[in-house]
Amino acid sequence: MNHVMHIIRFWIRNARPTALPQSLLPAVLALCMAAREDGFSAVTGVAAILGVLAGHLSMNLFDDYFDYKVKKTEFREAMVRKGFRARIAKCVYLTSGQADMKQLLIACLAFGLTALGLGFAIFIVRGTVILWIALITAILGLSYSGWPLRLSYHGLGEILIGFIFGPLLMAGVYYSACGKWDWTMAFVSIPVGLLVANIVYTHAIMDCEPDREAGKKTFAVLLKSRTRMLVSLFVLLAAVFLSILYGVIAGYLPSVYLLAMLTFPMAAGLFYLMVEFVRHPEKKFSPGIWMGPMNDWERIRAANLDWFMIRWLLARNLLVFFCLTIIIVCFIP
Repeated sequence: MNHVMHIIRFWIRNARPTALPQSLLPAVLALCMAAREDGFSAVTGVAAILGVLAGHLSMNLFDDYFDYKVKKTEFREAMVRKGFRARIAKCVYLTSGQADMKQLLIACLAFGLTALGLGFAIFIVRGTVILWIALITAILGLSYSGWPLRLSYHGLGEILIGFIFGPLLMAGVYYSACGKWDWTMAFVSIPVGLLVANIVYTHAIMDCEPDREAGKKTFAVLLKSRTRMLVSLFVLLAAVFLSILYGVIAGYLPSVYLLAMLTFPMAAGLFYLMVEFVRHPEKKFSPGIWMGPMNDWERIRAANLDWFMIRWLLARNLLVFFCLTIIIVCFIP
């Protein structure tokens, strides 16, 4: 049993659990919104959240699997030697020999089948809608970096991830928990999806050179110009708050949802840091309280990943606090 638990912990650690809040918070938000409905079931709702987390871990590992098959990560070290700024910590468990590709594939399938198993259990209670959502999510998740579509290699990765972890995820958890739809939830899922897409897009801007070297045409790579990248980031972040404002003005959302605007300073701070990344890439920044939790910062700094993680974690924390704000709103009479 201890050996099995060690293996599970090993693969969870390598599946980038720091990214789990980008699926957990939208899922919890959907559960809290569903709790107001008749027919609410905490059991099926929590099962859906567990399925979402397992599916997310599977997607992260599949991304490593397909990326590594396309081009091993040694090219990142070569880029650093040439003077480019690139993360060299990706797939360390493969490059160090701790695991091989066969073991990685087994771990991918184990997490993925766990997610589908939980989806099937919910399907028994809620019907075919859940089955379709689970299957569509699985297909789209594999298509992010897997053949034949490999959408993240053709500039569609950010849109795909935003759709999966926003509207699709929230609809699945909401329906699992209460067995119906709600337009308020649907409207909230749009800015949530945009914030998830923002995490991936922020990542893509910082990883633009390694992605271009690997032949991975993210949206940032397709834009080519750093100015266009920043303009697109500005539009993406602005759309989050404008969608909430429009939702309230048009009557889709109660006015209390304007409290989500409290997270705007975090968005503005992220945009500033990304502008500085483009203009002065060597400039150092230290985490501030307003940025939210950034654990193990000394370890991150020692690994020379602080330039990347301060921006990526801020993008993640923006999503987290946005969702937490609306979760609080859900319980305001």
